[in-house]
Amino acid sequence: MKRISIQTEYIKLDQFLKLADCVSTGGMAKALLQEGQVRVNGETEERRGRKLYPGDTVEVEDNGSFEVTAGA
Repeated sequence: MKRISIQTEYIKLDQFLKLADCVSTGGMAKALLQEGQVRVNGETEERRGRKLYPGDTVEVEDNGSFEVTAGA
């Protein structure tokens, strides 16, 4: 599982997918979510604006698993 550090209280899911290099654009993030290829904390997620906090886990089909961590 890769750890992705954020410097803010939370990050929106579409921004996180770009930060984790799963997608390069918001449109690609939207398509990935609509196809049901993203799971947050074990549940399929379709909302681009879903807020992720440190400790959350994100699984992306064909890209692996990620954990949100708080940056220093």
